[in-house]
Amino acid sequence: MDFVAIDVETANADMASICQIGIACFEKGVVTKEWQTLINPEDAFSEINIGIHGIDESDVTNSPKFRDVAQQLSDYLSGAICVCHTHFDRISLDRALRKYGLPEMDINWLDSARVARRSWQQFSNKGYGLANVAAHIGYTFKHHDALEDAKAAGHILLAAVQATGISVSEWGRRVRQPLIIESEVERNADGLLVGEVICFTGSMSLVRKDAEAMALNSGCAVGTGVTQKTTLLVVGDQDVIRLAGKDKSSKHLKAEQLIKSGQNIRILRESDFIALMDPLSQR
Repeated sequence: MDFVAIDVETANADMASICQIGIACFEKGVVTKEWQTLINPEDAFSEINIGIHGIDESDVTNSPKFRDVAQQLSDYLSGAICVCHTHFDRISLDRALRKYGLPEMDINWLDSARVARRSWQQFSNKGYGLANVAAHIGYTFKHHDALEDAKAAGHILLAAVQATGISVSEWGRRVRQPLIIESEVERNADGLLVGEVICFTGSMSLVRKDAEAMALNSGCAVGTGVTQKTTLLVVGDQDVIRLAGKDKSSKHLKAEQLIKSGQNIRILRESDFIALMDPLSQR
């Protein structure tokens, strides 16, 4: 049961703005090596993201930039089974590599959220976030710390192996097989965003109905406004980077208000949403 688990935190809604990386190496079911570093994302920190992970500009002033640790990352990840919980960390890494013009890494990704959805029925189509699944297996950790989250993802995989008898290498094949949910007959029951409720706002390059169709095809519900049920808000790229956020839409402002009150909403740039919908990212 040898694999590497990774998690990243970002400075803002741009998934390339990695500000912390945590890696845990597992051998025979035990963590044998840990590595964590803050990253200077060369980008602004949003108040919302600071509120989630507690990292701000002052913390990363003297930290390495992503390109400075890319080779070290490659040494850990290339050729290994690499575990992350949901697809966001994987896409963040890819976007950061592209940002700095660095080559892709040869990584065998394994999504522990997809493993959890196939291991425990209560998580098959909702509630499979890292904190929920970790609580189910009795694993305690400090959420939104990259190393802590990476180790949690690794322990979820180990618990799934014990619960199902499916080995780590076999899980690599199993997560690519369809997930059948009898109650789900009209939508993609195994899309990347099953269980999510998405909303779109701002000036976007995509026609809104096309964006909504992409979201529906990924298995999530689409809302017209930001509510207590919203879990994802996709914002036009230009709206994300406007100076000091003075021109944020009412949906954007409401999402930030709900995040501050404790609701789990992720804010994404449109270009990152499009990257998530790319079939290649689902491998």
